[in-house]
Amino acid sequence: MDIKTAIHSRRTIRFFQQKPVADELLRELVDAARVTSCAGNQQRLRFVVARTQPLVNDILAQTAWGRHVMPRRTPVAGETGPAAFLALVTSAPARPVQHADAGAAVQSIQLAATELGLGCCWLGSVNRDKVAPLLGLDASTEILYLVAVGYPAEQPVSEDVPADADLHYYLDEENRLHVPKLELNAVSRWL
Repeated sequence: MDIKTAIHSRRTIRFFQQKPVADELLRELVDAARVTSCAGNQQRLRFVVARTQPLVNDILAQTAWGRHVMPRRTPVAGETGPAAFLALVTSAPARPVQHADAGAAVQSIQLAATELGLGCCWLGSVNRDKVAPLLGLDASTEILYLVAVGYPAEQPVSEDVPADADLHYYLDEENRLHVPKLELNAVSRWL
């Protein structure tokens, strides 16, 4: 898959098939994140891979998903939940640049997942105080984000829309997720 196809076809996945993801594929996702650009090449991000049950279910219980489509797109453990979580962590307290580094790393994870036939969801709405001990983290380490990973059980649709359009994602009458994206000319200025 070429990079343009991966960028344009990648969508956030909130419903997953209930099958495990091989460690080798999870390793590829972390490897993609590991080599991503970061500020000053400081490489302050670390990655914790949670891939065993009931750990994944315990983490799932501490997350919030898709405010505009709750509860219909909230994954359920053992039915539509992810196979694994990747936690992006750093030394506490995190500086703003580490969040930027994490954003770049998550993008690499998302694109690698798309190429591998996996789906993922970048999560910032996490009860970090409860997830940290589940991951064996102490107060010297801060969770920046989680990425839920698994095989997609849905096919969200991206739609280009004009600048004045409603940008809330929504479910149609067939329970398919639609994600409006502003058209290129609505987000760019050429001088």
